Amino acid sequence: MEYVRNSDLKPSCRDWPVHMQRAIDLAESVLTACPNPRVGCVLVRGGQVISEGWHSAAGAPHAEAMALEAAGPAAREAVAFVSLEPCAHHGKTGPCSEALIAAGVATVVIPMQDPHPAVSGKGIAQLAEAGVEVIMMVDFEDAARAINLGFLSRVERGRPRVRMKLAMSLDGRTALSNGDSKWITDGASRRDVQLLRASSSAVLTGIGTVLADDPSLTVRPDEMGLSADQRQCNALNLQNPPLRVVLDSALRTPAQSNLLAAAGRVLIYSAAAAPSAELAGLENCELKVAGNEARVQLQPVLESLASEYHCNDILVEAGPTLCAAFLRSNLVDELIVYVAPKLMGSDGKALLDLHGIQTMADTPTFEVIETQQLERDVRLRLLPQVN
Repeated sequence: MEYVRNSDLKPSCRDWPVHMQRAIDLAESVLTACPNPRVGCVLVRGGQVISEGWHSAAGAPHAEAMALEAAGPAAREAVAFVSLEPCAHHGKTGPCSEALIAAGVATVVIPMQDPHPAVSGKGIAQLAEAGVEVIMMVDFEDAARAINLGFLSRVERGRPRVRMKLAMSLDGRTALSNGDSKWITDGASRRDVQLLRASSSAVLTGIGTVLADDPSLTVRPDEMGLSADQRQCNALNLQNPPLRVVLDSALRTPAQSNLLAAAGRVLIYSAAAAPSAELAGLENCELKVAGNEARVQLQPVLESLASEYHCNDILVEAGPTLCAAFLRSNLVDELIVYVAPKLMGSDGKALLDLHGIQTMADTPTFEVIETQQLERDVRLRLLPQVN
């Protein structure tokens, strides 16, 4: 395999960065392909794009297979730009490496190797052994990793990527003193949260939120503002809503809650408490134990979601206590904070229950990586900084 930088490309290959970026953009157009990575593919022959493909959901054709089928015989001697190393193992679909070889593709260009043990290096080796030139465009590795952070987290760290969503007023309040919190943010922010849910493998909350707000935590595609192309691209995964997860140490979740009444699977983690017969008898609800102490343990929950349920991305939508627990445990990979331009008063509900911070050196610190205006609200994306 040859490693190249954009600055080293031959004149005849100067359009390669455009095609590689297009493959990455195609992958990014998919909200989630959980448990698989998001992958895009562009086939180019004689300098012209002949077909494109993307992997839309588990069990659906992989990006390479979709592009090869669209290209037909024209794929012979083509250059395939793929946003991740082609798979080389048999799963719900056949190996993409074999499909590329059978189609007669001359060159496969990738930005990174797949770290999954079933694939890592094997797809590259199969292609090379069959005489297919494999080139890695190293300048695109960071961009390729960025579209699959959850998948990479599950494979490399044994736990999903954890994103936490928070919504607050300018003075850091989430509800009035009487509990009224509808609505802090405007419609654009709430639509954006729907996209966050739809791009997650699971939405996680705590029993406090279930008892106080009785949320459904469902995905509502009609509220997302998706274009016709986006709907078509994500049709399969929109039919399979994310797993909804409740951390409920003493199993107090009401069997009549909106969470359990809505369509889709619900997973409840407890601390070895015995469920009620009514709760245990629900078909759409699965009960698990995480930890043997009085409270559910966060790390075992995340490890279970990765190993047993193959979750790539978890969205935490919870109250101030559980959100603070995730932050104190250094288990949050990204914060998404919606700030509404309103003041709710010093007697309102605080954003987080973070106590005991005595010095500025001990304050959790974050890097703002994106700021976006959503109608009246502002959305911040932040990454935690290690002290």
